[in-house]
Formats: sequence, structure tokens, C-alpha cells
Amino acid sequence: MNVEHINPFIEACRVVLKQVIGVEAALGKVFVKSSPYSGEAVIIIVGITGDLKGQAVLSQNYDTAKSVASMMMGGMPIDELTELSRSAISELGNMILGTAASFLSQKKISVDITPPTILTGEGVMISSDKMVTVCIPLTWDNGSKSIELDISVS
Repeated sequence: MNVEHINPFIEACRVVLKQVIGVEAALGKVFVKSSPYSGEAVIIIVGITGDLKGQAVLSQNYDTAKSVASMMMGGMPIDELTELSRSAISELGNMILGTAASFLSQKKISVDITPPTILTGEGVMISSDKMVTVCIPLTWDNGSKSIELDISVS
């Protein structure tokens, strides 16, 4: 996978997290994941088509998801992930991938994204057998909140 393809996803994550929930996310060490791998408890999957083909998987634990949903909903307390709060989390994935698509288009790489799909639950295994999966870890609140964006494209 080309680094030129990964950097727009990293930048999109950081820009959207700053604009939407007001956090400066610190970038962890980007690494390659072996397939299959286990996602966190709340997973958003967005398909990628066009010049790049594959998927993006945004995963986070329940506490982070509830915190993000709360911030996206104007600070409303979130005790559990309801349909409304899951919709907010899905929209975060949509915004990150839409922004990444815009950044890629500036590099003359045309991509479209599918509507996000959200999965919740422990022990979800994700497989992208024929593609390399690059993990982009981001943290904030002194590392107490984190998300991972896994990109598998060819």
C-alpha cells in the first residue's frame, strides 16, 4: 500500500475529530495488521470504490463511542448506545471517509464511499484476506480515549 494513499486518511481523522468533537488527536505508530483481526466493541465499516478499492474500519470501545456520541450531540449525556447515538457514531465514520475522499481527489485519486455500517459487540473478527490492512491509531484525553482506523485498499 502506498504511503501517498494513507496520509489523506490520517489527515482526515485528525481534521474531523478536531472540527466535530473538538479534540486534538495524537497519532500513534501506524502499523500493518494481520488478517483476521479483532475489532473493538463499536465498529463502523465504510466501503471504498473507484481508483482505490477496499474498506475502512473505524473501531472504538463503548466508553469512547459514548463520549464521541455525546460530543457530537451537543454534550447530551449518553449512558448507552441507542439508535440515535449509533447514528451519530456512524456519521463520524462517514465524515472521516468523506473528508479522506476529498483529500485523495486533490491528489487526482478518485474514490467513492458507501454508506457506513455499524456493528457492536465483543469478539468481532474482521478479515481482508487479499489486501494489506494499515492501522491508524489515534488517542486523546491523555490516552484515555482512542479510535483505530483500519484501511484495506488495493
